[in-house]
Amino acid sequence: MIQPAQRMQRLAASIFTNMAEKKAEKLSSLEDIIDLSIGSPDLPPPDGVRNLFSEESLKEDQYGYSLKGTQEFNKAVVTYYKERFQIKLNENEVLQLMGSQDGLAHLALAYLDAGDILIAPDPGYPVYSACTSLAGAELYSLPVNEENHFMPDLDKIPIEIAKKAKIFIMNYPGNPTAAMVTQEYFEKAVSFALEHNILIVHDFAYSELVFTDQKPLSIFHIPDARKTAIEFNSLSKSFNMAGARIGYAVGFPSYLKPLADIKSNIDYGVFYPLQKAAAYALTKEYKFLDDHRSIYKKRRDVFCEKLHEYGWNVTIPDGGMFIWARVPGHYSSLSFALTALDYGVVVTPGNAFGSGGEGYVRIALTKDTDTLIEAAKRLGSLIKEERGK
Repeated sequence: MIQPAQRMQRLAASIFTNMAEKKAEKLSSLEDIIDLSIGSPDLPPPDGVRNLFSEESLKEDQYGYSLKGTQEFNKAVVTYYKERFQIKLNENEVLQLMGSQDGLAHLALAYLDAGDILIAPDPGYPVYSACTSLAGAELYSLPVNEENHFMPDLDKIPIEIAKKAKIFIMNYPGNPTAAMVTQEYFEKAVSFALEHNILIVHDFAYSELVFTDQKPLSIFHIPDARKTAIEFNSLSKSFNMAGARIGYAVGFPSYLKPLADIKSNIDYGVFYPLQKAAAYALTKEYKFLDDHRSIYKKRRDVFCEKLHEYGWNVTIPDGGMFIWARVPGHYSSLSFALTALDYGVVVTPGNAFGSGGEGYVRIALTKDTDTLIEAAKRLGSLIKEERGK
């Protein structure tokens, strides 16, 4: 039998795949399932975006290789950063991606050699550890928890780790923890990275889902960040375009070039009509973003209120599209997720995001309020039964 590459031994089957298989088993017995396990938006993109995409896709000359981002798309990102974050970019500081997850995976290949270290939060989004393994590098996990407000203590990173590290990944608003960040923390992180010659990678995918008066914090709100950081974003969560894969990284051209070179050897660029639709979204659909945020805020409020009524006092997040909830009673992350499935609700066990996620589950706010109320009722029955033991 022909064996796969040894690097595959470092990659486990995705917990999302495993939970999908369990869900399929339940559905095969015609059970009613509410799936809150994956952050795939349930709402469509703006009408204008879909209409433009439809029009452009009918044009005969739109089906060639695009190879890279169009000038129109790059200008749109520049406009978006100026209007939404008051940050000035140049067009050559934008690199188009087939989604930010794609870009993060390829970035590791562009920067990491065997023996290099990538620093990432634990718990953190699974691609952070997966891309490290694919590049043959080493992962150094920084614990994030409620005690440190999900902002890891940089002073506890051993000096030998800091010397060997090339990349430090951060993610605010966070997935899975829904954590927010402070400007003071970003300032400290930038100083740390400059001192040790480390590339900060800020995963900013949930930039438009902030429910407080706090403005979304880009890493580039820190003046010196350009010297040591790049930022990833996409249209997946902000504009409900998760299946239409398009995103971007921004930063100094010299930091983006290795990733661009990797991409030039792997892909042929994003479909032209999608680029045009994305450019339209980034420059014309700001009211949609505000309305979209209001929808998720209402979902958060309704769902958390119901869970509290049923006795599960989950933390109410200030941003993102997830509830990061400590599991009750004697449950582990996985046992609670499997029990919740018996009650007709799919959630993701926290340990899918690293060992630091044990004792939690992640619940996605990707259903309408009525469905979320029903999900809370079912989970409330689980909590009630647990308390009755």
